[in-house]
Order: sequence, then structure tokens, then C-alpha cells
Amino acid sequence: MALLSESEQRQVGDAITRIERDTDAEVVTVLARQADDYTYIPLLWAGLTALIVPGALSVIASWLGWLGGSSAWYLLLAQWLVFIVLAVVFRLPPVLTRLIPRHVRFWRASNLARRQFLEQNLHHTEAGTGMLIFVSEAERYVEILVDRGISARLSDDTWQAIVEAFTARVKAGETLQGFLNCIDSCGELLEAHVPATHERNELPNRLIVLD
Repeated sequence: MALLSESEQRQVGDAITRIERDTDAEVVTVLARQADDYTYIPLLWAGLTALIVPGALSVIASWLGWLGGSSAWYLLLAQWLVFIVLAVVFRLPPVLTRLIPRHVRFWRASNLARRQFLEQNLHHTEAGTGMLIFVSEAERYVEILVDRGISARLSDDTWQAIVEAFTARVKAGETLQGFLNCIDSCGELLEAHVPATHERNELPNRLIVLD
């Protein structure tokens, strides 16, 4: 299922068009389902758990007097079964999210945001007025990145309250409204500090979805 429907994506594009009429900023929005597949995380946790299993089972078996000549094979089989089952279970999105440390999730999302800033050519606008509004839903991560033409007039702290409000919307499952509110809030600041000097539209006014 798409992160946002085509109609919802058009609403985001229309909001960008509205604020770009009154400002020199070139705004690009990116919505990612997930910043990374974190393949190694389920395998790491499953492997660590599987390493503990033989020791725990052998202790229990010795208490119950079950240890015998073939016990090593049963312990090895149990270890492999635990690893395979947990490797599958830990891949489930609700479980995987809880296994990844917060700083790792945010680091991956931040790296993707910076890659998107470059890939969308936001660093090549005429007056250095590129702005990226980036969201990664799985990580509940929102970031606003701006080029030199905007950062020279508005400090990075300017966007913090807008990012926090947007993040709360994403956590509540209201990503579309979060985008619309964020774009409008950014537009008010940009209109005051980076007003339009002439008509321009260097980058597409649409939501870029990384599904």
C-alpha cells in the first residue's frame, strides 16, 4: 500500500506551489517508508539469543537428569531452530523497530535525508535557496535541510518547533496533515525572510516517495 494516495500527494504538491509563489525558496518534499532495511539487526539478535540457548537448556537438562550421549545433537538442533525462528520473527516491522536503538534509527534516517538533498539537486539552485522537508515513517523521523541562501537568513534552530510538531503528526499517523502544516509554517518564515524576487521554478513541486 502506498504511503500516501495520489490525491494526498497532489495536496502536498499544491501546498509547495502556493508557498513558492511568494518566496525564492525551492522546496522539495521526500517521504520514505523506511530509511534502511536493517538486515543485520534481526540476524544479530537471533544469533545472540541462539548462542545463549544451549547453555540455558543444558543447565535445565542437568537439573532434570536428561543429559545423555545424544544431548549435544539436541542442543545444536534447538540452537538452529531458535536462530531460524527468531530471525524471521525479528524481521516483522513492529518487532524490528523495537530492536533498533533510537540513535541508530535516527542516524540512518539523517544519512538518507542528506543523500536526498544532493540527489534532488537542492544544492544547485540559482540562489542557494533549496529546502528539503524529509520524513521517514518507520523511524518517526523528520528533518528540514536548507542551502546557504536560506541558512544565511534563518538559523537551523528556526525549524526545530516545526520539526517537532511534524514528528508528533507522523507518530499519530497523520503524515499528510503534518506535511501541509509544515509547508505552511515554513512558507510564513520564508515569505518574511526569503521573499520572492522573480518568478522561478527550478525543481518539481511534488512529493517524492521512497516506498
